[in-house]
Amino acid sequence: MIAVQISNSGGADMLELVDLPTPKPASGEILVEVSLAGVNYRDTHLSEVEALSGGLRPIVPGMEVVGRTPDGTRVAAVVPRGGYAQYAAVPEALAVPVPDGVDDLSALALLVQGTTAWLLLHESARMRAGDSVLVQAAAGGVGTLAVQLAQEAGAGRVIGLAGTPEKRALVLDLGADAAVDSTAPDWPERVRRANGGQGLDIVLDMTGGPETARSRSLLAPLGRLVFFGMAGRVQPDPVPPSELLASSTTVGGLMLEHAMTRPGLLERAMGELFSRVTDGRLHVVSGGVRGLSEVQRVHEELAGRRTVGKLALDPRR
Repeated sequence: MIAVQISNSGGADMLELVDLPTPKPASGEILVEVSLAGVNYRDTHLSEVEALSGGLRPIVPGMEVVGRTPDGTRVAAVVPRGGYAQYAAVPEALAVPVPDGVDDLSALALLVQGTTAWLLLHESARMRAGDSVLVQAAAGGVGTLAVQLAQEAGAGRVIGLAGTPEKRALVLDLGADAAVDSTAPDWPERVRRANGGQGLDIVLDMTGGPETARSRSLLAPLGRLVFFGMAGRVQPDPVPPSELLASSTTVGGLMLEHAMTRPGLLERAMGELFSRVTDGRLHVVSGGVRGLSEVQRVHEELAGRRTVGKLALDPRR
């Protein structure tokens, strides 16, 4: 089968098309003929993570696929590795049947980014009706879904951060009450003005670094900041517990892998998300479907923040 492989630490130029044996499913796994493989931001620095964890071995990236099992069932599945390929061996417990009313790209978007957005709001941030919500990278895969889910859940105000006029227009089209330029030096002041001069109840942070302190400064008492990424690849300054106590605020984080260990949680999130897409309440923004041969360019565009919505690779081309 044709697959994408990383053999050396580095950037997008380390992604190579190779011919590999079709994987043989182990106990508890099923073979899926991949229709689309999802692309996520964390894929763009997988080689660095592997190298730091004790040496890089040849790996096939990709953590999500949609396709058909040998009996013809269409499933979306999370995989530890191996998604960028024509076939993938996936854990049967993490394979979700896809309803007929949900297309392949939407199924991929909901599997990781949709469930992340849902869990951020409903589990990590404990969102309540009337809460004000700031979504960083609001034109991205998680962001576009979080904006819609927050509005549907009764947010008092949803504000999105995005770096270009086109992205901000998209965020407003998705239902945000305001879209703020994330590249503006005074973006925190603009966010506060967009929230009527008040602090925010929820901030979804995927940047890290010095921007996190600015995000925390926007929290109202009892406000919650939740990390769902570290796109800046710089750790924020530690937060002394005394500061959290003085401001009555909470800082947390979410890794989807941990949610998968909670029986029934992923299935409940997927069920609600599928229902919303089927009846038109939730819209998945396509960032484009490209062939495996274009994987280097796709990673460069994603790492350079030049994409919107959900990106996918078609292993048949």
